[in-house]
Amino acid sequence: MTHETPATPTLLQSLLHWERSRPDTIYLTQPLADGTVVDYRWSEVADQVRRAAGYLRSLDLPPGSSIALLGKNSAHWIMADLAVALAGHVSVPIYPSLNADTARYIFEHSEARLLFLGRIDEGAGWTELRDALPPSLPVVALPLAPSGRGLPWQETVMAAAPLQDAVLPQAGTLATILYTSGSTGRPKGVMHAHGAMARGAAALRELLAVGPDDRLLSYLPLAHVAERLAVEAVSLSAGCRVYFSDCLETFTQDLQRARPTVFFSVPRLWTKFYLGVRAKLPEPAQALLAAGGAQADPVRQAVLAQLGLQHTRVAMTGSAPLPQAIIDWYRSLGLDLLELYGMSENLAYSHAARPGQTRPGYVGHAMPGVEARIAEDGELQVKSPCQMMGYYKQPEKSADETTADGYFRTGDRGELDEEGRVRITGRTKELFKTSKGKYVAPVPIENRLGAHPRVESVCVAGAGHPQPCALLMLTPEARQSLAADTARAGLVAELETLIEHVNTQLEAHEKLDCLVIVREPWTVENGLLTPTLKIRRNLIEERHLGRAEDWARSGGRIVWEE
Repeated sequence: MTHETPATPTLLQSLLHWERSRPDTIYLTQPLADGTVVDYRWSEVADQVRRAAGYLRSLDLPPGSSIALLGKNSAHWIMADLAVALAGHVSVPIYPSLNADTARYIFEHSEARLLFLGRIDEGAGWTELRDALPPSLPVVALPLAPSGRGLPWQETVMAAAPLQDAVLPQAGTLATILYTSGSTGRPKGVMHAHGAMARGAAALRELLAVGPDDRLLSYLPLAHVAERLAVEAVSLSAGCRVYFSDCLETFTQDLQRARPTVFFSVPRLWTKFYLGVRAKLPEPAQALLAAGGAQADPVRQAVLAQLGLQHTRVAMTGSAPLPQAIIDWYRSLGLDLLELYGMSENLAYSHAARPGQTRPGYVGHAMPGVEARIAEDGELQVKSPCQMMGYYKQPEKSADETTADGYFRTGDRGELDEEGRVRITGRTKELFKTSKGKYVAPVPIENRLGAHPRVESVCVAGAGHPQPCALLMLTPEARQSLAADTARAGLVAELETLIEHVNTQLEAHEKLDCLVIVREPWTVENGLLTPTLKIRRNLIEERHLGRAEDWARSGGRIVWEE
């Protein structure tokens, strides 16, 4: 292969470096359904990447063609992604949890020329996605993919001659298109270059001091920007080992196998860990932890071992806020949980907490090379060396989201302290993020609910909560009819049908947990509607969402506000 070596090696150049310097060292460890694992050494990974790239080149696709990747995390997901780059094409990761309509849109919008199909749980979800695949789209089935669809990787790709004479892509060449939620409900294709991915990986590797002896566990979707950077890109940059999780049921076993030294997760899982340990930990042990000091060391070690994090020296949280009390609890265990802040548009390369420099409520300092400022309207604006090349096929949208001097409009309201640390105080846009780190566009959901004749106004909310909910203001006629018990029962039946119908049209992370019938009408007079009768979203959320946890605990689909 011929290539020029830039200041920061691309991920492909890192792969070739580790192939030469550590050919017999294990890079990827893949668990199988029967409980066994398969290890892939750097030399084996590089060989399969070369063969897959050779296969792609044999198809004579136009240079820079979009190649889709659909499936759960696996060793071959990463191999396929690298092969797409080595063959001179562009990878388009697709979440395996998408509904058929959204997946169909991405296939069409990206103009995908081929699909690498990976692990997907067989069932209704796969049936829906299978039907969304364009009939003419060639499919290559990775190992562990559903049976009966596509050409098998082992018989097709592995039979190809390995590509040896490729010119590696330059730093400014488009590497990937990451589809992320848009305010209209249609995902936007965020374009990133090879150089941005290399720069972000190298900076995060240096910040966290990640090296070849570190271990990572990959379980968050590789189609998400955070996992793509923090696991795939960092592991290639640092030469460390990656373990994969088989499924939710085996997660604890997978975590114990990996014994990660560097672990990234989202607030939802950190919270589940916290609640699970607190529920099982005896009161005397909890008291020891609260008191601190050396006498609590055995308890700390036992808790971390139970979580599988006894070897973790760097722990990170991101994608959504995590309550400070939970962060403090982990730090009391000796796990310095660091917050990260970023988004798809800057490859999640924006801000990070630094060990010994954290401040409660703040997500941390700007990463090297990042500039941040607060606009007049309170919006946090960021200029990152990993900033996107733009939105695919949407130059007008790209221009709207970027200032004249190159800062990305994050849509988050924020504050900067005297040391440059950022505190996020809210959203300037309607798009919000759940505690699972998924964006939700409320307006399309509100439009579906508002079509019901008994609903006068709707506000979909749930920032920082596991699932969104919908606050409903009923029409005056519906409110008047509630005096009769029979009318109330009939209305409940109608609304239960409504939420079921709407949820079938939504992605898993968008599905509504419940419909909440508000007691107090929203009016112009009480400030909850504008003079043109639009909802004042932030004021409605402030008025009602303090009881969201109680609604979730109730387990009801239709909740009547007290």
